[in-house]
Amino acid sequence: MEPTGEGASLTELSVVGVRVELPSQQPIVLLKEVDGDRYLPIWIGAVEATAIAFAQQGVVTARPMTHDLLRDVLEAFERPLQTVTITELREGVFYAELGFEGGVTVSARPSDAIALAMRSGATIRGEETVLAEAGIAIPDEQEDEVEKFREFLDTITPEDFEQES
Repeated sequence: MEPTGEGASLTELSVVGVRVELPSQQPIVLLKEVDGDRYLPIWIGAVEATAIAFAQQGVVTARPMTHDLLRDVLEAFERPLQTVTITELREGVFYAELGFEGGVTVSARPSDAIALAMRSGATIRGEETVLAEAGIAIPDEQEDEVEKFREFLDTITPEDFEQES
């Protein structure tokens, strides 16, 4: 655990949601700049994808899941999570830090950090270097077209492409 460096260029991010990339069936969490047009896709595991989706949908389980338990432990010790920062992309692997009062940080996988942030209300942010390397810019006017295309893909079937003789 160490204090985070001051002067780093950070951008606030919001969670758009969890998607499954085809054909690999690999889940991704999609983040978006709060005040920008870049998206940051991060490949994650199925368990973490479920944890993030549950938090986004407000699903409450009968017993605390791991991320709920960690949030409750932090609250019990009066050390709430303040920030989650996507700090680095190295050799195709994303890295993150949990940020606490007094500049204390703890290394974490981005998927776990995001799942915890969504349960605790912590701010999610990304280092500019990560966004510059892995962010995908989609201007607002194109965003509507992308969403319409996604809806189209969700409803189309192979039979829609059959030609009538």
